[in-house]
Amino acid sequence: MLLDLAAGRLTAGTRRVLHSHLELCPQCREQLRALDALGGLMLDEQEPAALGEDALARTFARIDAGSPAERQAPVKKHSAPPPLPPGARWPRALAGCRATPWRFIAPGMHWSRVSLPEDSAANVFLLRIGAGKYLPSHTHSGLELTQVLHGCFHDGRALFGPGDFDAADGEVHHQPVVQEGSACICLASVEGRLQFDGFIARLFGAMVGM
Repeated sequence: MLLDLAAGRLTAGTRRVLHSHLELCPQCREQLRALDALGGLMLDEQEPAALGEDALARTFARIDAGSPAERQAPVKKHSAPPPLPPGARWPRALAGCRATPWRFIAPGMHWSRVSLPEDSAANVFLLRIGAGKYLPSHTHSGLELTQVLHGCFHDGRALFGPGDFDAADGEVHHQPVVQEGSACICLASVEGRLQFDGFIARLFGAMVGM
């Protein structure tokens, strides 16, 4: 995944969540620096490619025109992130994003939709689940990335705490259970959908876009 990040192959939601993890993980940052350096060496060894005479002019014209999203989307102020408990912080990787206030989805469970300026369709959100509560048992039709910002949960595979990162796909079937002592707040990116086991849970997932 770090190699894909260095190569620019990740989707916007995946990239933002992974960058939020890099802020808290020196080991991953060091690995990414090594991959970036390797990529630079590989570029240095490539044969130079000739550019058209109007390449610079066309580049400046595209910069002046802006992207299609910038031309079509109205300018919006960035919404302040929902409040976080003492000790938790809004990742710097989400600078420039907008977030909704906390929204109730079930007793002890709230969520906040995060909108990315570079991809309005990216499915990125915050989850706040109270101590002792749990997310319904599920698997995934695509890739689910989770970065823990506060508190901790155990999903039957491992215990995840502040700064921990989890990647789960269709081969993972789990049920995250928040541990006693504090609510758990996570930043998540979902490609595809979570596939909940029960009918009520599937309705819950459809309601919040999971």
